[in-house]
Amino acid sequence: MPEPTLYRWPASAEVGKSVPKTKFYERGDVPGALREKFVDDVHRITWAYKLADITIHLAGSGAVPEIQVFTIETKGKDVADDVLAAIDRSIHYPVIFEIAGQERVRMTAAQKSLGGTMPRIGTYLTTGWAPVDSPRDPLPTAIDLVGLYEAIITKLLPLQTRDGESVSAATGRMNEAHKLRREITALEKRLRAEPQLNRKIDLRRQLKDREARLAELTAHAPNTRG
Repeated sequence: MPEPTLYRWPASAEVGKSVPKTKFYERGDVPGALREKFVDDVHRITWAYKLADITIHLAGSGAVPEIQVFTIETKGKDVADDVLAAIDRSIHYPVIFEIAGQERVRMTAAQKSLGGTMPRIGTYLTTGWAPVDSPRDPLPTAIDLVGLYEAIITKLLPLQTRDGESVSAATGRMNEAHKLRREITALEKRLRAEPQLNRKIDLRRQLKDREARLAELTAHAPNTRG
């Protein structure tokens, strides 16, 4: 998990508008169990900042017209990703969340593609928790909102991007690594329980193949830029 990172959002971009939880879960396509999570987990939702050309003087595009920052104050320890996704899907802009509760805060977001009638939302990435009064970093340097969004998402990745690698490619690599770790754990369990030698040999081969692939995926390729 990345180190705790919080950004000093520009004062010119501040919105500070409380949004009723019901706005996100009273639609017919939100299951009852998810509505209960909203009620149980979320204390308050605030549209905190709007990063746009008119607020921070970085040009947007069709892919990233604006970036919205929402603060979710929790009732308990945390908020589930499916709650965040329900909020995310209702906002037709990329969203960065700050989850705040119990005197601590973390930043989280999923890469969001706006093409089509419904935005596509990737895996949620998160920093570690930090005290609410932690020092905040300036926003990453960028020439437009696309670059700023990519830089923020990159900061949330649990692995380093490789030279020339897009955020989408790095996220795909991360997801494949997660899948391999689950397969390795399952193979190790089967190997310990397997009594037959020939089956043990086959399981060890499968395990070795997956470990090698995992090492390849998680190795940080050297920067080749001259």
